[in-house]
Amino acid sequence: MANVVGEGAAGRSTRTLRAEGALTAIAADRDSPERVRRILEQALVFAGAAFAAVYTPSADGERLYLAESAGVPRTLCGVRDSYPVAGHAPVAEAHRGRPVWLGPDELAAQAQSRRVPSRVFHLAALPVSHDGGCLLAVSERAGGFDADDRVCLGLVADAVAFPAPPAAADGAELPPGGFSLAMDTGRVRVDEAVLELFGLDPDDFDGRVETLLGLTVPEDLPSLMSVVEADHMTIGERELEFRVLQPAGAPKWLRLRGRLTPGGEGRPARLVGSLADVSTLRSDITDVARVQRLAAALATAVTVRDVGRAVVAALRRPLRADRIAVAELENDRLVVTVLDPPEPEAWPELWRAEWRTEWPDAPVRTMPTLAAALREGRAGIWPAGSPLEVALAEVGPGGLAVLPLPAGNRMAGACLIGWDAPHDFGADERALLTAAAGLAGQALMRARAFDAEHELVGMLQRQLLPRRLPRLPGAIAVARYLPSTAGLELGGDWYDVIPLPDNHVALVIGDVQGHSAGAATLMGQMRTALRAYAVEGHPPDVVVSHANRLLMDMETDLFATCCYVDVDMEEGFAWCVRAGHLPPVLRHPDGRTDIAEAEGGPPLGVVRQSDFPMSPLRLQPGTVVALTTDGLVESPETDIDEGMERFARQLSASDPAHLGAVADALLGKAPRSDDVALLLMRYDGMALRPLRESWTVWRVPQAVGHARRFTRRTLRSWGVSDDIDAALLAVSELVTNALVHTDGQVRLDLTLVNDRLRLAVADASPRTPVKPTSIGWEATGGRGILLVEAVSAAWGTLPVSGGKQVWAEFVVR
Repeated sequence: MANVVGEGAAGRSTRTLRAEGALTAIAADRDSPERVRRILEQALVFAGAAFAAVYTPSADGERLYLAESAGVPRTLCGVRDSYPVAGHAPVAEAHRGRPVWLGPDELAAQAQSRRVPSRVFHLAALPVSHDGGCLLAVSERAGGFDADDRVCLGLVADAVAFPAPPAAADGAELPPGGFSLAMDTGRVRVDEAVLELFGLDPDDFDGRVETLLGLTVPEDLPSLMSVVEADHMTIGERELEFRVLQPAGAPKWLRLRGRLTPGGEGRPARLVGSLADVSTLRSDITDVARVQRLAAALATAVTVRDVGRAVVAALRRPLRADRIAVAELENDRLVVTVLDPPEPEAWPELWRAEWRTEWPDAPVRTMPTLAAALREGRAGIWPAGSPLEVALAEVGPGGLAVLPLPAGNRMAGACLIGWDAPHDFGADERALLTAAAGLAGQALMRARAFDAEHELVGMLQRQLLPRRLPRLPGAIAVARYLPSTAGLELGGDWYDVIPLPDNHVALVIGDVQGHSAGAATLMGQMRTALRAYAVEGHPPDVVVSHANRLLMDMETDLFATCCYVDVDMEEGFAWCVRAGHLPPVLRHPDGRTDIAEAEGGPPLGVVRQSDFPMSPLRLQPGTVVALTTDGLVESPETDIDEGMERFARQLSASDPAHLGAVADALLGKAPRSDDVALLLMRYDGMALRPLRESWTVWRVPQAVGHARRFTRRTLRSWGVSDDIDAALLAVSELVTNALVHTDGQVRLDLTLVNDRLRLAVADASPRTPVKPTSIGWEATGGRGILLVEAVSAAWGTLPVSGGKQVWAEFVVR
C-alpha cells in the first residue's frame, strides 16, 4: 500500500490520503490480533459506514461466514452470520468478483421474498482479492457512499488479509499448552502439557476430542460444546473457562483461548488455540456463585415456567434434593408451575388428587404449616421426623424446606424442597435458600406480568385474524398462526380465506414489515382492504394493485408483502399474484411438490405504479396448496431458499388426508424467532358442478323478449320445464330495471345447482335497487322489485367490478 500512496497522491482528496496512511500503518502490523478489526474501523471513520464486516469462505466453499465486524450491531442492519455462496446476496456477488452498490430502492426491490430492516440505508459489497472473501459496508446517511467513500472502501478491501495461523496445518509444531482441532472429524492434536491438565498419559490418549470432553464437569459441557461444534459458531476468536474432573478434590479450572479458522484447498476448518490452568485464579463454586448464577438465569427468564425451571436448576443438584416444587400463589390457592421430578407418582397422594391436567392446584388452607410460612414470610426448615401434615411430610420425609417467595409487600408463591434421606441443614445452606427465595419472588412477579401481557398481545393478535375459516365447495382449508416468542411484540403476519361468487375462493397470506402495534394495525387494514376489493369482483391483479395504492396513500414507512390466489373450484384452476411474498407450494396427489413459478411484483407500499402479473396454477383433485410467511422458512442460520426446499420436502412427506395434522407438523420445528402464518387448502373437486349460461342483453326494443326466450330455451335444455313462469317473470322485471335505470352493458347469468335456479342481472351502475315502502294505486312503476321478492325464494344484490349484480333464486323441478 505504500506504493499506492506515492502514486498520484496529488490527485486524491485529503480524506483519501489520510485513509491510505492509516491503513498502511495498521496493515503493516500483521501479528496484531486486532489488525482486521482496526482496518474495518477505518471504514467507519473515513467512509462514513455505520457497519463494516469481512466474510470468508467456509472449508467446503459453500458458504460465506462473518469473520470480523465493526460498528453498530449487525442485527440493526439486517446482516446475517452467513450466506450461501451460490445465492444472490450482495456478499455472494462480491465473492464472485463483482462489486455491489445498493441504495434503498434497490434493496426494497430485492425484498420480494425477504425481510429488510425498516431503516433507510445504503449497502456496499466489495471483493477481497486474497481468498475469495468480501467486504460488506452499510451506511445510514441520506446520500449513501459518495465518490471519496467508495475509494476509501476500496482501500479497506485491499488492506484486509487474514494471515494463516501457524498451528492450522497438520504436522505444524504446537506451542506449549496448544491444540489444533479438525472440525470435520473431531481429531485433535494437543501438546503434552494439555494432556497433563486433563490427567491423561500421552500413550493412552486416542486423539479424539470426545475423550477430553468426557473428563469435563457435566454442567460446563454445553458451553464447551458450543465451541467445539462448528455448527454453533462463526469464524473468529473464542474464549471460555470450564472445569475438569479430578480423581480427588475439587475440579480444576481451565481457560481455553482459540480461533476458528476457515479451511480451503481441501483443508477442513480448524480450531487452534491454547489451554491454561487458572484454578489459582478461581476457587471452587461457592454459595455466592450459585446465587449469582441463579440471578443470571432469572434475569433471562421471561415466563413463570422459566422462573421455576431456573430455580430447580440452581438448587436441586447443589442441595442434593430429591424433589422441588415451585408454585404461584393465586388468591388462596397454590398453582404448581414446575415439579421436579415431573412424574405424579413422586408426589403425595393428596397432590395427585388435586391434579389439574398437568399441574396440581390445591387450596393453601389444606396445608396449615405452609399457610403459616406464607403469612409470616420466613423460610421454614423441618428436619426428618418433624410433625407435619401428610401433604407436606410426604414431600420431604428426610427433611423439608419451605421458601416463601416475596415480591415487595406481598407473596408471589412458594418453593418446596424435600429430601428422602435425613438431611442436615447448615448455616450456608440456610443463607443460600433465603437469598434464592428473594430473587425467585421478584422474578416470579415479573414473569407473571409478562405472561399477562403476552396473553393480552395474543388476544389482540387473534382478534385481527379470522376467527374461523369458511366451508368451501370442493375443498378443505386450515390455517395456523404462531406469535413470535421474542418479547411482547405484535406481529404483522396474516391470512384469509374469502368465498367469492361462482364458486371461486381467494386464498390470501401476507406479512407487514416490523413487529409493533403499528404493524399489527396496518395488517388489519390490509386484510380488510383485500377482502373488500375481492368481494367487489375485481380480478386478482386488480385487487392487489388497489391494495398497493391504498397503502401508498396511507403515508406509512412500513411496507407489506402478500400472496393472493384466486381458485376456481369448478374448473380446478387458479391465478396467483405475488407482491414481494413467497410463492405457493403445491403438493400433487402423487406426493410430488413444486414451488410454484409465479412471477412476482414488488412489496405493497414501495412503488405506486407497479405491475402485479398473474401466474396460472393447475390443480388436480387431491392437490394441496400451501402458503406461508418467511418466519417458517427463514432464520439467522437458514437461508430462505434452503428453508423453502425443506418446507416442500416436509409437505411431500405428509398425509394430506389429515390437513390439520399436516399444519401442526409443519409448525412443529418452526424457529419461532419471528411470527408465523400458515394456510393450507386441499382441493378435492366439486362432486356436483353447476350448470351455467350467460346472455348479453342488447339495448333493442325486443331486449326483454329475447332474454325471456333465452331463459326458457336454456331451462328446457337443462330438463326444467315445470314451474318456470315465476322465473320468466323475474327475468322480465330485472332486465327491464337494468335497461331503464342504468347505462352500459347488461348481462343475464343463469345457474342451476340441484333444484336451485339462480338468475343474476349485472349492470354498470353501482346503485342498489331500493324496495319501495308504499305504492299508490295510480303509480305506473316501482313494483318490479316487489314482484321479484314475491315470486322468488330469495333475492339480493352485490357489488361487482364496475357495477352491481341483482339476483333471485327459485326452487325448480
